[in-house]
Amino acid sequence: MTAARDAASPAAAGQDAEAAGPHLDGPAAADPNAAGHEPGARPAGGGAQPGRAALSRLDPEPLHSEGQDHAPSYPLMLSMAGRRAVVVGGGRIALRRTRSLLEAGAHVVVIAPSVIAELAELPVTILRRRYHDGDLSAAWLAHAATDDADVNAQVAAEADRRRIWCVRTDNAAASAAWTPAVTRHGAVTVAVTAGGDPARSQRLRAAIALALADGSLPVRPQRVSHGLGSVALVGGGPGDPGLITVLGRRLLAEADVVVTDKLAPRSLLAELDPEVEVVDAGKQPHAHNLTQAQINELIVARALAGQRVVRLKGGDPFVFGRGGEEALACVRAGVPFQVVPGVTSAIAVPAYAGIPVTHRGITQDFSVVSAHLDPSQPGATVDWAALAQTNGTLVLMMAVAHLDAVAAELIKRGRDAATPVAVISDGTTPDQQVLTSTLGCVAADSARAGVRPPAVVVIGDVVQLRHLLAPATSAAPEMQATA
Repeated sequence: MTAARDAASPAAAGQDAEAAGPHLDGPAAADPNAAGHEPGARPAGGGAQPGRAALSRLDPEPLHSEGQDHAPSYPLMLSMAGRRAVVVGGGRIALRRTRSLLEAGAHVVVIAPSVIAELAELPVTILRRRYHDGDLSAAWLAHAATDDADVNAQVAAEADRRRIWCVRTDNAAASAAWTPAVTRHGAVTVAVTAGGDPARSQRLRAAIALALADGSLPVRPQRVSHGLGSVALVGGGPGDPGLITVLGRRLLAEADVVVTDKLAPRSLLAELDPEVEVVDAGKQPHAHNLTQAQINELIVARALAGQRVVRLKGGDPFVFGRGGEEALACVRAGVPFQVVPGVTSAIAVPAYAGIPVTHRGITQDFSVVSAHLDPSQPGATVDWAALAQTNGTLVLMMAVAHLDAVAAELIKRGRDAATPVAVISDGTTPDQQVLTSTLGCVAADSARAGVRPPAVVVIGDVVQLRHLLAPATSAAPEMQATA
C-alpha cells in the first residue's frame, strides 16, 4: 500500500477509485477528420443498448499490479495542469479517467471511433477515429482504455518509445503506470494501491476517507504560515456533535484557533490537537465572556497573524448567529473567510422531537422568529399581528424568558388559545425534553416544569403529529401539560 498527501485540490473526499489520474493540457491533437473504426467505444446515441455482458466486455475493471513479484513501484503525484493527456477509448473506463484528468486541469484528447454520450458532453477534444501511431506526440500521459488488447498494446508501445507514462486498463502486468484508489480531504490527497487487489484498495480508501472526515486522523497542517490566515464561520448544528457537517469537522481539525460559543458542539473540542488555542466566547443569554465587538476583533487579529481561525457556533452561523457581522468584520480587514452552513436548530430540534415544521394537509409554510425581546418592549420589531393571523407553523428561538408575553400577544392578535405548542429543551442531545401544551397554557406549564434555555418553541397544528412520529426509541421524557 502506498499513500501520497498534501496535493492541493478542491475535490471532495471519497472520489472514484481512479480519480488520481494526472492532468494534461496543450494544443489541439491530430487530424479530427481522419476516419476509422476502433473497438472499445460505445455509440453516443441511437441503436440497441448493450446488455450486461457487453458492458462487462467494454468496460473491464482495471487491475493494479503494485506489489507483484517485479521491482516495486515508485509512488508519485503529478501536476497535469496545462498539459495534454491522451485517452484512447470511448467507454465507461475512459469516461472515469477523463473526468479525473479534467479535475486535475489537464487538456484531454479522446481518441475513439465512437464515445458514450456522457463522455461526449465533457470539455475535451474528441477524435472520432481509430488510434494512429504518432497520436501521443504532444502528450505527457496516456491512458489505453479500449477493450482491444492489441490497440492498448500499440498505445503502450508508442508511449514507451516516447518515454511517456501510459496506463493500460486491460493488463496491469504490461502497464508502466497504475491508477490508485484516491480520496481527497482539503489539501490532503491519499492514494492507495494494494498488491493488485482493486477491491481491497477501494475498501481501504473508504476507511481512510471516513477517518479524515470525522477528524480521527491528524490533518492539521504542521508548517507555520508566514502569510495571511483565514476565518471559517462554522455552524456546529443543533447540539448533537454528529450533526456538524463534514466540511465543518474538517476545518475544525485543521484550525490553529477555535473561538466557540456556549451552544456549539463542545465535545468536539476534546479531539483537537493540544496546540490548538480554544477561546470560549460564551454567547448565551445575558452571559457573554466576550462582546460581539471583541469577538470580531479577535478573529480578525488571529487571521492577520497567519492563523487558521474557526468561529464555531451552534446551529447555523447566519440564523440568529451574528455570523453576518463577523463576515463583514473580515471583509473590512481584508481577511479571507468562508461560511460553513450548519443544521439549524429551528428545523432539526422539532424534527428530533417528531414534529415536522411543514406537513401536507396541515401547513405549507413556517416562520422562524427570534423572541428574545418582550413584544411590548421598545425595539421589538417582530410583526406579531401578522404572525397571529397566519395558519403556518411558528418556530420561536430564544423565547423561554418571554414566553408568557409572546403567547399573550399572539392570542390578543387573533391566534387561537387552543393552538398546540411544543417546547423542546436541549434538543438533539441526550438531555432533550419535550413539553406539549396549548398557546393559552404553555407559559404556566413551562414555568411549572422548570424549562430552561436552550429551548425551541413550536406553535401550530403540526405539534399533534408528535405522538405518531416521535421515535419509539427516544429517551426524551414527555412533560405533559397540566390543567
